[in-house]
Amino acid sequence: MDHLWSSWRLAYITGERRTTDCVFCTALTDEEAAPLILFRGRTCFIILNLFPYNNGHLMVVPNRHIGTLAAAEPDELSELIELTRRSEIALTEAYAPHGMNVGINLGKPAGAGILDHLHMHVVPRWNGDTNFMTVIGRTRVLPEELPQTGERLRPIFEKLARVSGPTDKA
Repeated sequence: MDHLWSSWRLAYITGERRTTDCVFCTALTDEEAAPLILFRGRTCFIILNLFPYNNGHLMVVPNRHIGTLAAAEPDELSELIELTRRSEIALTEAYAPHGMNVGINLGKPAGAGILDHLHMHVVPRWNGDTNFMTVIGRTRVLPEELPQTGERLRPIFEKLARVSGPTDKA
């Protein structure tokens, strides 16, 4: 049997479980999660997915703990889409993907892993990124670790903020 080592997941496996805390609400105030946050807007933020499908997999998340689009205020919806747009631009500049998945899963039957806090996934995709390892081995191989992904993307989001201006004016 072959093994693929993902030592970065050990902290999650052996760490303290917070069953009542929302991971996104906690991320806003937790210093350990700070390296995962790529950008903070007025009503939403952009965070790397701790368990990515591909390098660059990120999420756009409202600051406010809401579970549906229907519960969002117009300024939250506007910033959610603007930051998703900026995410597409940043990922294209950083990785030159062949395509992207952008989506929201509302409810467990729709595939939501975090049920009560709305978030938009932005996943860069490349031709052939679903290969035999993923299909047969049920294993993903990611060539870049999360801290490196953050270092690559953070300056691009900072540049986009300077060029595009504050998100509430977008």
